[in-house]
Amino acid sequence: MLGPMHSLADAVRRLWRRVAHPAFGSSVKPRRLVPVLVSVLAVAGTATGAVLATVGGKPAAAGGPSVGVPRTSPAPAKSAAPVVPMLGGNADGSGKPITVPVARVSASASASTSAQPVTHLPVAPLRGLKQADLLVVAPFSLSRGVLAAVAGQPGVTGAEPIEAAKIKINGAYTAVLGVNPSSFRGYAAPSTAASSKLWQDVADGGVAVSYTMGTLDKLSLGGLVTVAGRRLERLPVVAFGTVGIGGVDAVMADAVARSLGVPAGNAIVVSAPPDRVASLVARIKAVLPPGAAVEALVTEVTRPGGPPPVGTIPGISVSGGAMTAAQLTATLRAAESRRGLPYVWGAAGPSSFDCSGLVQWSYAQAGVSMPRVAADQARAGAAVPVTQLQPGDLLFYHTDPTAPGYISHVAIYLGNGWMIQAPQPGLDVEVVPASFDSQFAGAIRVYPRIAAALAGGLA
Repeated sequence: MLGPMHSLADAVRRLWRRVAHPAFGSSVKPRRLVPVLVSVLAVAGTATGAVLATVGGKPAAAGGPSVGVPRTSPAPAKSAAPVVPMLGGNADGSGKPITVPVARVSASASASTSAQPVTHLPVAPLRGLKQADLLVVAPFSLSRGVLAAVAGQPGVTGAEPIEAAKIKINGAYTAVLGVNPSSFRGYAAPSTAASSKLWQDVADGGVAVSYTMGTLDKLSLGGLVTVAGRRLERLPVVAFGTVGIGGVDAVMADAVARSLGVPAGNAIVVSAPPDRVASLVARIKAVLPPGAAVEALVTEVTRPGGPPPVGTIPGISVSGGAMTAAQLTATLRAAESRRGLPYVWGAAGPSSFDCSGLVQWSYAQAGVSMPRVAADQARAGAAVPVTQLQPGDLLFYHTDPTAPGYISHVAIYLGNGWMIQAPQPGLDVEVVPASFDSQFAGAIRVYPRIAAALAGGLA
């Protein structure tokens, strides 16, 4: 017995009578949350180990060039999709996304670049790892003076200019980074940073996507995706390699990002000691131009002794109160009401959900603002031992073999050893036995004040 809150015990029992399914019982073993389709970092034509990746049950294509990956441009659409910065756009206090207008180009201009390979100098070898702790982003290019001011703040150990935006990939907005592969690779998750072939293929015009995106969107290594920015382009998927930054699902060369309409150097990735992150947010905000914003990142932990991936972020106290009994009841009832609705990657309700979308929507029905991605939700409260779980606590899982330290799945604990989750494509929101196998990363009790701060980018 895992000890639910006494004030909610009766409500949970009533809830469970409604959601329990006769097929579930003590003999049912917890299912794996996401099928493991790769056992190591997967790169088109190779893998960093002895096993090649498979996508949708089919082996990834082996071989293929590592230099001069072709990019093809289909006929331009009448209106291109906007490029939207990654942050929520709360720098102006409105809470609305800041949209970057997309310049229109003529059909002849697009056609002139069709099927031309991108050539780059060889990517430099990895020279150490740095954690991506903060992201500065604007809907315009940031000057060298801004970069110098950010890099010069006390405690900053690294500042890397990049492009950061949400761009439509295969019709869905995706958080994308445009980077210099040689200098940025050290900020990525360790397994991704170590793959020279991945970064060379990115430099040569390909796009590397997260394991989660590749799996859930049924992408094939070496296949093409349609990317819509200033122009429509077809880019080859050269790798499944998680960057390790929450919510970022694709990485491409900075030149490619700029050709799609992302302002050059509109973002800066900042590295700093964990105990300096919270104070740096305010100091960096003070040196940014109007319209720019700064956000603390939840990343895969790479430093020895760094903060755990589950629990409150450095510098934020858990004081201020957990959720009330009324809020917990509203959250659980909202989650239960979505049972049977389909999983759709990137969906946040009300009629379809991914795992973190179900959490965000359910808590919103109780008036609690939650961040969007599971890795951020994992810091929305205090860590809780399994023996002290209560209804409404969140359970987190490592399901990405390319980044074993990264939080990639979340479920809501219902009590009495059961949880509700949006599992994966092809399945519906479901109630299943709570899983505490090798993929279990930990649990938290949500604190609304902390959740709201994370949802607002710690602004």
